[in-house]
Amino acid sequence: MPTRNGTTPSRLSRRSFIAALAVTSAATALPLGLGAGAARAAGTNEANERPVVIPALQNWTGATGRFRLEPGAPIVVKTARPDELLPLARQFADDIEEVTGITPGAPRAGAGVRGGLRLVLDPADRHAPGGDRYAEEGYTLTVTASAVTITAPTRTGLYYGTRSVLQILLRSDGRRELPTGTAYDWPDYRLRGFMLDVGRRFFTPGFIRDRLRLMGWFKLNDLQLHLNDNEISPAGGDWSKAYDAFRLRSDKPEWAGLAAADGSYSRADWDSFEDTAAAHAVQLTPEIDAPAHARSFVRFRPELGLKGGNSDHLDLAKPETTDFMKKIFDEFAPWFRSPEIHYGADEYTGPEAQYRGYFNAMAAHIRSLGKHPRAWGSLTEMAPSGTSGYDRDVTIHSWNNGWYGPKAATADGYEIVNTNDGLLYIVPFATYYHPRGLDGPYLYESWAPHVFPGNQSLAPHDPKLRGAMSAVWNDLVHATYTQQDVHGLVEKTFGTLAQKMWSGSGAGLSYRDFTAELRRGIAGPGLTTITPTLAEPDQISLDAAATASSTARGSRPAYATDGSPVTRWTSDTERSPWLAVDLGQARPVQRVRVEWGQDHGTAYAVEVSDDGDTWRTVAERTGRDRAGWDELGFPATTARHVRLRGQESARTRYSVWSLQVYDIPDLALGRPTTASSAETATLTAPNATDGDPGTRWASKYTDAEWIAVDLEQTRTVRRIVLDWETAAGKDYDLQVSADDTGSSWRTVAARRGRTTAGVDTVELDAVQARRVRMLGIKRQTTYGYSLYRFEVRG
Repeated sequence: MPTRNGTTPSRLSRRSFIAALAVTSAATALPLGLGAGAARAAGTNEANERPVVIPALQNWTGATGRFRLEPGAPIVVKTARPDELLPLARQFADDIEEVTGITPGAPRAGAGVRGGLRLVLDPADRHAPGGDRYAEEGYTLTVTASAVTITAPTRTGLYYGTRSVLQILLRSDGRRELPTGTAYDWPDYRLRGFMLDVGRRFFTPGFIRDRLRLMGWFKLNDLQLHLNDNEISPAGGDWSKAYDAFRLRSDKPEWAGLAAADGSYSRADWDSFEDTAAAHAVQLTPEIDAPAHARSFVRFRPELGLKGGNSDHLDLAKPETTDFMKKIFDEFAPWFRSPEIHYGADEYTGPEAQYRGYFNAMAAHIRSLGKHPRAWGSLTEMAPSGTSGYDRDVTIHSWNNGWYGPKAATADGYEIVNTNDGLLYIVPFATYYHPRGLDGPYLYESWAPHVFPGNQSLAPHDPKLRGAMSAVWNDLVHATYTQQDVHGLVEKTFGTLAQKMWSGSGAGLSYRDFTAELRRGIAGPGLTTITPTLAEPDQISLDAAATASSTARGSRPAYATDGSPVTRWTSDTERSPWLAVDLGQARPVQRVRVEWGQDHGTAYAVEVSDDGDTWRTVAERTGRDRAGWDELGFPATTARHVRLRGQESARTRYSVWSLQVYDIPDLALGRPTTASSAETATLTAPNATDGDPGTRWASKYTDAEWIAVDLEQTRTVRRIVLDWETAAGKDYDLQVSADDTGSSWRTVAARRGRTTAGVDTVELDAVQARRVRMLGIKRQTTYGYSLYRFEVRG
């Protein structure tokens, strides 16, 4: 957990240890085909390549040909108890319609039905390479030209098989084909999790349910909700003024006043979470944290707090304190369907003997409630003379090597979860712990669940390692950010972590190709609150306002620009349907991409406008004969509005999954980038031009530092974009060099007196440049210069 009692690691030490990571690959990379259908050209006898699924399929044997989904295709379940499986089949049918726009037949039980989609629950099904993981969560996917069959020993495995089918359909051009072949799939690790701190910031019930749906989409299986916490330290040391919250709301009078006034979950809310979790094969693990981080309990019962109640620590010297916490768990344990409860037990500063008594008493009490206890690893700090006498039947989250690292915990006999703070913690918009999201390239290329900082990595698949869990900690309780902002930070690496926990390095794609595929399937069906935040490089229409000539019931023009791959705009049947996007201001535009649904245009134009009234045509298409993606490029122009307009002679109906408008390309993207220095071996100059918003360059802690990009040929430059981290420049020059060697520079813009971080966009008259440089003169902070993005637009 974040070191929340005034001992946050220094900026330098936190970053330095990452540079010294001892990492090994979890698995050998396997080849994986790129693109939509992942099948070779029709009419050949070559076997189909492995289709793209995130996380990647463990094993694939391709055949030749394709299965084509047709309206009314039957969905059939085969099991000894059909009533238990038909709800999954109905969910699958609804999801197919949402993902493809094609309505399958009503699910039914039966045997011997030919064609369609089949769910076969066979408890005896096994696959030797998958072992126990296959028996618990694995499945076999068999695709022929006439049928798609998912066979699994458990309902969980069948559910995961349906997610793979949906992802393959989603990525196929036209969303209705699967390559023929056979896949065997299972996870590498038992626990593949995510933890959300709702104690310090309330997240709506709709957000929680959507998070569970997204976890199922990526085959993550454990959502831990951190249900109580408080701000790190109150102003003036007065804890009565500190923010705190406990998020469960009992209707019983004796608990009145315990739940937070600014947001809490009723029993009905929690039941809805459990129902959603069950439907999407996720375990919902509650965490009630004490004896530290316990201000909510001290506020409710001040006599149980240290320092006369002026604390966020419970006073464990009083037997009634532990009795009170047992009553908390007695009250809420019946709400929880999870076989486990996390009881915190971290960062306590009271006497070690009292802490040990509490640790053991609560572990035993949770077991008496029929649950297995989990706790944060703290024993290196709490028990410096040795860990003898601590209850070993507890799963330990190893969150910090100093507090209780993985080697120490496993040597003591504990089963552990990798929740390492330096690699897997996000503290939104802070100055520590990945405030802008986790390091995607590092996680994808070097991390695996057994990898910890320093020399603490375990062997892959260590029997004491259950898996891994990333975490969001909302330390900044008074900051103004939204739950959607948090989703944006998490979304960048959610699929990456799922990949590394399910099948390791099996994706076989470069990080750039993987993230491109991730964006195509970033969200699955059923979301009601969360919307995607990731766009392709240079796309400027994400979440742009949209209008249309008409809109069918249940549709919206904004569905074409919301970034979701499973929402779409559909028009009424009319002459010349149109869909228009308002970019908010005049922007350079150079191409448009549209993904057509089954009701696709055959002849259409791309038009642009400055005012939304007068339009000019910049591109046209005729003879379009299928659904799927179409891209139209045109000479660069400036416009605020972009419109897709039908040109058919007859009345028609349009259905558009996505309408994407693109800026003039970033000339610096992926180009050779150098700098005067780098703070660590992982914070290097190419991070600023790699197109990943979560990576950055950071210099040494001196004023005269620079970063430069080689455009590899002389180009016309009109705009430079710098996205500063907190360590931003106060005074700096933007310079260009036109010669091949970069030996002479001239300043084209001087920035002086900046006092904020974030994006600095500099518009230029047309400048000829081979190289572009930011030359630092004075820093805003005592740190160096740090950039998430260094863009150069033509």
